[in-house]
Amino acid sequence: VLFLAYFTLQVIYARRKYKISPPETTGHPEFERIFRAQVNCSEYFPIFVSLLWVAGIFFHQGVAAVCGLLYLYTRIKYFQGYTVAAQERRLGPLYASARLLWLLLGLAVAGLLAHFLLS
Repeated sequence: VLFLAYFTLQVIYARRKYKISPPETTGHPEFERIFRAQVNCSEYFPIFVSLLWVAGIFFHQGVAAVCGLLYLYTRIKYFQGYTVAAQERRLGPLYASARLLWLLLGLAVAGLLAHFLLS
């Protein structure tokens, strides 16, 4: 939750800085990058939380927690990179966070299969 609150606050600060009133989503290019980065991170958050929860319950809490922390770190780096330059600094963290989501998916599936097939 703090993760999303941080990104939302960055949008609020950018709105004030560039005098862009809600519900406008266009304006200064820096505001647009901050807004888009926040939306991108928010879109993936339900997927992340679901996979983290299932992997933690059915696979292993420690492994899921480490993957979750790494995912949050890569999304923060993605957000910071996107706000500076949309094309240059965001792709590495974006690909890393995608790989971590795939890893969490694999852990969740492995845990579910082991739970239901070996029970």
